[in-house]
Amino acid sequence: MARSTIRPYSETPDVTRDGAPMRTFLRTADGVAIDSVYEPGGVVYDPGKVVYESAEEGSRNGSGNAVPGDSRGLVFVIAHGFTGDADRPHVRRVAQVFARYGAVVTFSFRGHGRSGGRSTVGDREVLDLAAAVAWARALGHTRVVTVGFSMGGSVVLRHAALDAGDVDAVVSVSAPARWFYRGTAPMRRLHWLVTRPSGRLVGRYGLRTRIHHRQWDPVPLSPTEAVPRIAPTPLLVVHGDQDAYFPLDHPRMLADAAGEHGELWVEHGMGHAENAAPEPLLRRIGDWAVARAG
Repeated sequence: MARSTIRPYSETPDVTRDGAPMRTFLRTADGVAIDSVYEPGGVVYDPGKVVYESAEEGSRNGSGNAVPGDSRGLVFVIAHGFTGDADRPHVRRVAQVFARYGAVVTFSFRGHGRSGGRSTVGDREVLDLAAAVAWARALGHTRVVTVGFSMGGSVVLRHAALDAGDVDAVVSVSAPARWFYRGTAPMRRLHWLVTRPSGRLVGRYGLRTRIHHRQWDPVPLSPTEAVPRIAPTPLLVVHGDQDAYFPLDHPRMLADAAGEHGELWVEHGMGHAENAAPEPLLRRIGDWAVARAG
């Protein structure tokens, strides 16, 4: 897999400034600008009060300068679901919970929010996650946990499979096990959104998501095919038993493919992805990540 150079429009600056959050654009391996936010652990982030960093402020990451908090501690890289972005309230809520356990990197996938490009609904998005993980490493963190929801859940699986050894633990929440699934009404609506010109217009103007018109060619590695390649990196699969998008055969297929290196949590009463994940569950995920990536 092509690696990102983690270069934003401008160089990534030093982040020692008062332990404050930092926001910038990362450049992916295929040249897409990805809107990204770094939050030192324990810092409450307000999107309205953080400005984008610029090259003129300097770039000394990776040179041994201190990073707010524990520079060699844990960082969570959060991959949101389809139509989400780094500023959505449900993404911010997840980030705030994980900030109790370590630093947090959030970003908007291509075609979402302020990021460039168009969404490929889980294919090229693996390069977006690679840029965010590389940025977290460049900021001094030696333990990286990727946490993905829905589309992001499939992306963290493929990223870990294709870039083995780059992360220390993987959490996939509400992810599909196979592509092109249309077995539920929400997924049939999503396929209309992605495959029809009228649907892509709704995505662009109604959901702030710009969707690429091209079909996958080639079809990327499926989540079930990716999972065995993640070993021995610890893997946690989380799924709600009330998920309206993907029924329980999806997480069970992922868990079966993972074998002994994977763990499955089926959450009673939980629906789909970030919006449905209660804070106690997020705290349990944080505890799991600290134990596995420690």
